[in-house]
Amino acid sequence: MSKRDYYEVLGVERGVDEKALKSAYRKLAMKYHPDQNAGDAGAEEKFKEVGEAYAVLSDAQKRAAYDRYGHGAFENGGMGGSPFGQGGNPDDIFQDLFSQVFGGGFASSRRRSGPQRGADLRYDLEITLEEAFYGKDETIHVPQAVTCRPCDGTGAAPGTKPETCETCGGHGRVRAQQGFFTMERTCHICQGRGQIIRKPCKTCGGHGQVKEDRKLQVKIPAGVESGMRIRLSGEGEAGSAGGPKGDLYIFVEVVEHDIFERDGPNLYCRAPVPMATAALGGEIEIPTIDGGRARVAIPEGAQTGRKLRLRSKGMPSVRANGQTGDLYVEMFVETPQNLTARQKELLRQFCDCSGADCHPESEGFLGRIKRFWGGEGDEKRPV
Repeated sequence: MSKRDYYEVLGVERGVDEKALKSAYRKLAMKYHPDQNAGDAGAEEKFKEVGEAYAVLSDAQKRAAYDRYGHGAFENGGMGGSPFGQGGNPDDIFQDLFSQVFGGGFASSRRRSGPQRGADLRYDLEITLEEAFYGKDETIHVPQAVTCRPCDGTGAAPGTKPETCETCGGHGRVRAQQGFFTMERTCHICQGRGQIIRKPCKTCGGHGQVKEDRKLQVKIPAGVESGMRIRLSGEGEAGSAGGPKGDLYIFVEVVEHDIFERDGPNLYCRAPVPMATAALGGEIEIPTIDGGRARVAIPEGAQTGRKLRLRSKGMPSVRANGQTGDLYVEMFVETPQNLTARQKELLRQFCDCSGADCHPESEGFLGRIKRFWGGEGDEKRPV
């Protein structure tokens, strides 16, 4: 039976570039790979055909010969009698491409049968702003896979040991010749572990690990901020086949506070000031994050939005060797409500006798409006 045109086999045009050629080969190789089509002889033949076509067209010299002479370039000793040329190794192209397609190739597949580091774990911890101020020792419960104690992680029943798989020789992979390629697959006897457990441990069922709810003590430093993480080395999942443990990462989230807003080491508090106190001056009392109280002097004529700074009344900083930030108190003048008739009358009397000096902001704003309108004339005022 005559061979199909190599370009037709890969579904590409004759002028295709190297990148597009490789992409087309990858897609077809994955589609017809024997591991994906167990027992399908037709898929296996197409896989061989695709591999042969790519082996020729991916080599500039072989491609030039094929474009000129067709399949005859490789017959009767031409080009070494093989699409892989003299001394060529079909494993080379398979390893180069399939290490990318299947994510690891031969070398990594062998490594998987050896000791593997355990997975890292994440634990989300919420704390209050007060707890972040002081720091704390927190007890957490973390479900994780740990090494089975009765079998010491081997998976074999006490008194026995895992045996080296005779089929793969302990590599976890076996090779089989398929046309131009030497295929490497997971050993079906040991399932890639490289060892066989004749008598599994009853506690872990041969896995070498069991799930356990571990109790850990965590020290939360004073000044910790949302988004910071604390690493506990070796407190993650247990490794397999004697591999080291992973790490545990604790991500801290400081919940919002009813009174204070935080910006790094500094705290902000918005405090109401009675209108009379703002006008005449005086003091107000505010809380501090350490549970104490602070008296804040209100200057005469204070306006909404003015900020007063209380030094070293903020949060300790883990970034600046424990230096403490400041507390900023933003005032807003509170307009009185639910006035009695007498109180309203007194306010009217105050308005009648107050001049421009009492309301400089209002007078200044009115002046700017007049300049914007172009003076006193009505013709330029908005309707």
